[in-house]
Amino acid sequence: MAETVSLQLPERLHQRLVNTAQATGRPLEAVILHAIAVGSPPEWDDVPAEYQSDLAALDRLEDEALWKIARAQKSQDEMARYDELLDKNQSPSLAEVEQLELLRLRQDAEKFMLCKAHAAAILKWRGHQVSAA
Repeated sequence: MAETVSLQLPERLHQRLVNTAQATGRPLEAVILHAIAVGSPPEWDDVPAEYQSDLAALDRLEDEALWKIARAQKSQDEMARYDELLDKNQSPSLAEVEQLELLRLRQDAEKFMLCKAHAAAILKWRGHQVSAA
């Protein structure tokens, strides 16, 4: 037997549930029932403001796109350059242009890891088995 309940959802939560329904091709009612059963989709508003829009955009992606993000890896060249600049940063020989490059690489790495983790969290919330890799 089913019961009918009427409730008002905050616009932000409603939109996230609608985005999930569209991305998964499931009815909104099924997504809402899933959210009630297991909790709401993973939050992104507790990360630094400069990354919030990138994480919010992941809510609208279909599972295949989320899997690509969750499984993505930085190239060896990018990681080698980042490590090189980190090592060089230990001494006063890091030029201003290199300091800026290191800052950009650090921000890119933070965004990359946050997006990977959030994509995996969304996939897990949607019922997929996600291994820690």
